[in-house]
Amino acid sequence: MQTAFTPEQLADPDYAASHAAIRKCVHCGFCTATCPTYVLLGDERDSPRGRIELIKSMLEADGAPSKETVTHIDRCLSCLACVTTCPSGVDYAQLIDHGRTHIETHYRRPWFERVLRWGIPQVLTRPRRLRAALWLGRLTRPLEPLLEALRLGPLAALLRLVPEHRSRDEFERSYPARGETRGRVALLQGCVEPAMAPSIRAAAIRLITRAGFEVALVEGEVCCGALSEHLGRAEEARGFAAANLAAWSRAGPFAAIVTTAAGCGTTLKGYDRRVAGEAASTHAAAITRDVLEFIEEVGLPPVTRPGRISVAYHAPCSLQHGQQLKAGPARLLAEAGFEVRQVAEGHLCCGSAGVYNILQPALAGRLRDRKAANIARTGAAVVSAGNIGCIAQLAPALDAPVIHPVELLDWATGGPAPAGLEQLAVDAPGAAS
Repeated sequence: MQTAFTPEQLADPDYAASHAAIRKCVHCGFCTATCPTYVLLGDERDSPRGRIELIKSMLEADGAPSKETVTHIDRCLSCLACVTTCPSGVDYAQLIDHGRTHIETHYRRPWFERVLRWGIPQVLTRPRRLRAALWLGRLTRPLEPLLEALRLGPLAALLRLVPEHRSRDEFERSYPARGETRGRVALLQGCVEPAMAPSIRAAAIRLITRAGFEVALVEGEVCCGALSEHLGRAEEARGFAAANLAAWSRAGPFAAIVTTAAGCGTTLKGYDRRVAGEAASTHAAAITRDVLEFIEEVGLPPVTRPGRISVAYHAPCSLQHGQQLKAGPARLLAEAGFEVRQVAEGHLCCGSAGVYNILQPALAGRLRDRKAANIARTGAAVVSAGNIGCIAQLAPALDAPVIHPVELLDWATGGPAPAGLEQLAVDAPGAAS
């Protein structure tokens, strides 16, 4: 695809990278078959190649985009299924991030959207504020129908995502390896996950130390920057990245930086692009591992509770498309003794996609229902998803418990039964449905 960027624009690294990505697109259309919004809406402007054309025109004009352009770019989930499908190697992540940053800088949204987009990072990137917001959300959950009636869909969507109350775990700064020490890792503490499901971090610590690694929770860590990127706030995301790089440099060295949220892992693995030219960012991107990727590399600890509980594995987009980790998580669950059942249309997003289910609740709801129906058809007793956003999105739509794979692996290798698995754990030898 040809572009008409000026020499001044191409002197900017972001424009140069977008120029290179756009020129790789040959409009073959393979991406349309795997794009969730195109599958739902059938509109070329809601396909990756259609959005590439919109982004190209918007960047070339270098001014305020039209409302129509913003609508179609906003509808992108950033699931990156198109990246997996694309035979030409188009860096769509670069284009959608650049497009969102341009919109954030040049487009004035209606006041409600501005307030919502300002408030989301103020709360979600700060666990203390998020815990307070969740407490308030549980109190006001009965207002959800009223908010829908008042056409305040994003606020109603927020209430639907509020989980049941769970006791807050207290964590130390460091956890020694069990047995012979094989190395030391930093476990990313995250923002949303500690407030919504602290049991995931606890399970990861037990599993990693059981595998022979010391675990450090590094002081000074902040949000990974993913939420800011979803909102087009590139400088804010870079600030988060710089703070994390400084914190890890002070506390290191580490054999790996391990994440339990697939969305965070995709962001960390892109730090070399987000904070270009720094050795620390290149090193951090190189040693970042999703917790399932890390355990597969170092080896699963001995399984102590063999059983054939049936598990429907939901592959988060940020894991299968963003990080290109496809077979490993399901293989680990099978190694731990679970009967893994694949979900039809596993390449399609569940609708969570960072803050997409808040900003685009109608489309996110359709994708959630489609995914939930495919999961239900597996007949599995348990659903497993390696991203807190997917877990929060799917749990209200399913009868089976939705559990992070690291909690299942922890239980299988000696840890406590995850919430929702207690009765199945008792009946494990015959629990496969």
